[in-house]
Amino acid sequence: MPSDAPALHAREAAHHSKAWPFVEARNILKRLNGKVPEKGYVLFETGYGPSGLPHIGTFGEVSRTTMVMRAFQILSDGMPTKLIAFSDDMDGLRKVPDNIPNKELLEPHLGKPLTVVPDPFGTHPSFGEHNNNRLCNFLDQFGFDYEFRSATQCYKDGQFDETLLSILRNHEAVCNVIRPTLGEERRATYSPLLPVDAESGKVLLAKVVDTNPDAGTMVYLNEAGKEVETKVTGGAVKCQWKADWAMRWTALGVNYEMAGKDLIDSQNLSSKICRAIGGKPPVQFTYELFLDEKGEKISKSKGNGLSMEEWLRYAPPETLSYFMYQKPKTAKRLHFDVIPKAVDEYVNHVQKFDSLEDAKKLDSPAWHVHNGHPQADSHSLSFNMLLNLVSVLHTEDKNVIWEFIKSYNSDASAENSPVLDQLVGYAINYYQDFVKPNKKFRKPTDGELAALQDLKAKLEALGADTSGEDVQTEVYTVGKEHNYENLREWFGCLYEILLGQETGPRMGSFFALYGLDKSCELIGKVLAGESLDG
Repeated sequence: MPSDAPALHAREAAHHSKAWPFVEARNILKRLNGKVPEKGYVLFETGYGPSGLPHIGTFGEVSRTTMVMRAFQILSDGMPTKLIAFSDDMDGLRKVPDNIPNKELLEPHLGKPLTVVPDPFGTHPSFGEHNNNRLCNFLDQFGFDYEFRSATQCYKDGQFDETLLSILRNHEAVCNVIRPTLGEERRATYSPLLPVDAESGKVLLAKVVDTNPDAGTMVYLNEAGKEVETKVTGGAVKCQWKADWAMRWTALGVNYEMAGKDLIDSQNLSSKICRAIGGKPPVQFTYELFLDEKGEKISKSKGNGLSMEEWLRYAPPETLSYFMYQKPKTAKRLHFDVIPKAVDEYVNHVQKFDSLEDAKKLDSPAWHVHNGHPQADSHSLSFNMLLNLVSVLHTEDKNVIWEFIKSYNSDASAENSPVLDQLVGYAINYYQDFVKPNKKFRKPTDGELAALQDLKAKLEALGADTSGEDVQTEVYTVGKEHNYENLREWFGCLYEILLGQETGPRMGSFFALYGLDKSCELIGKVLAGESLDG
């Protein structure tokens, strides 16, 4: 068999995979007719507005685009690819952000390109460069393979000159794409080209009164109403947003870019502009937006979302990649309660990855999160199980948790199960911040006391090494014997009485992990009327 048989097999599986990154990769390959573009590589782009700091949405877009790019590399038999993280740092500063120091430094510079505005943090020559640095550090933290591009640099170095001249030649056609979407007043002054006024230094929303494509210049009215002629090359102008997107697609030869559902209209208009100036729009993908716990759209200004820092306090970064992978075209609630479920689903996919048939591995989220090479721990416990163990033990000490894990499985250790060790730490953080403040134990009814008495007796009769499944059977049996028509009610009472919460784990597995002797002691305290709180 040829030495490249595994690669051939993976490529064949990629052509049939139902995983959405491979579906997208097939769309790109079809658009390219299976050929490498003239520039020598297939270009994937993600955009970033540096008037604010990188956030969880930034991560999601780069993470998802990376998944598509990796899928394309398999599908195309290693066709050269590049991911550009583009910063629109030549955009004019429209307002002073609320979350920065030294706001007074920025007030005199409203309207100027972000790379001219002073850095309020005092670490870089400009506010734009400060935020660009934050973006690169942010992306580097997660090991993304990308090339950073600055709009300011691209404009000033002439990388966009040819395309800007094409916009100038097709100025009226581009205006006609956008004008129907504008109000009457703005329609009369709209131009896709915004002059960077030499006198004020501002990016002006100015009326263009004349264009001279042969000379590569245009005439606009400055803030004083005076006609000023300027060239459109070398950074003397900046494109308006939708025209800027189209201009980048054309100048850089972007082959793939995704954006949120709120930008569908912008995507359509930019595609029309791209064609009007002789370009070809990239393959595009639209993802749904995130919602808060109330089902409302997450807004940075409202602060109703979940930040990167918050997610990473309670779960490893790979779990966030997994969350981003799942159903990108479905609106998902992004709040603290989704973290335990996301962690357990991620761990489950990684643990069973090696047992999958090779053709099915490309459909696994674990393949896309880990670029085809997920590494499972020697031992695993669900995050929810760890949370409940921490909850019962009321501890912040990882060593205490590990004592119980080792009594449950003597082969497990922090050394041979580093992911499990990380999850123990995350579970402690999550418990302290979310579970502990909301714990509320209730006293059992007389009927529940009788059921708990019988449960304790059954657990005492079991051997210490009884499996969680066998313990679960005994828990079921007690519930049935005490006439619980819906066993969920029986388990619900165990959660509320023993754990102080409305939901919980499979109690059989939990009792086995906690230890049957300790579990009997716990039930015994309830039977004796002792408080479990604290």
